[in-house]
Amino acid sequence: MTKKDYHVVPGQNGWAVKREGAERASSVHSTQQQAIDAGKKLAQTHKTELVIHRPNGQIRDSDSYGNDPNPPKDKKH
Repeated sequence: MTKKDYHVVPGQNGWAVKREGAERASSVHSTQQQAIDAGKKLAQTHKTELVIHRPNGQIRDSDSYGNDPNPPKDKKH
């Protein structure tokens, strides 16, 4: 089974949390921070990565909540 990361992306009605490969959003929120909080819980539960996008779609940040074979060198958390 391949892991399917969660993405926080801009949507028509606010910010959406979408699982990689899914057509529909897992949830939709009015602010990006609310979407990040919801996505973080899902990523922790499923031991995957949370990828946070900017309003233009560019990747802003990502956090890994599983067994990352290449852990980041930064110490932000």
